[in-house]
Amino acid sequence: MIDDLGKKIIRVLNQNARRSFREIAKEVGTSVTAVIHKIKKFEESGIIKGYIPIVDPEYFDLKLIAIIALRISRGKLLETQKKIAEDPRVVAVYDITGEWDSMIIGYFKDRQDLNSFIKNLLSQENVDRSVTHIVLNMVKEERRILV
Repeated sequence: MIDDLGKKIIRVLNQNARRSFREIAKEVGTSVTAVIHKIKKFEESGIIKGYIPIVDPEYFDLKLIAIIALRISRGKLLETQKKIAEDPRVVAVYDITGEWDSMIIGYFKDRQDLNSFIKNLLSQENVDRSVTHIVLNMVKEERRILV
């Protein structure tokens, strides 16, 4: 379980992960050494998995977001999901409960790019069926875990 100091440090990193240890220490009210120790502990234990820029997909010509539900058969769920996850257009693959087996979120250049992706998906031996939803407006997309 994370303590209060750890939560404060994560909150500061969520605002701007490029801040110096000194700035973080000042904001959370502790020593630089304590901040360094906590962050290194978070990194080593896998709580912090990395630091990435949050970019605008449209800048990279990715104008279409699709949410795709899949039905996968023959007991090959994880194998199929791992193969799908290798595609660079796929940003998330979820193993879910309910009528569908998996939910995929992907960013695509245009309808042709999405169409090619879907046709490739459906050509996979264990993918039985799909339903594709195109995102019209993004109301919220938060990649940080807010503590």
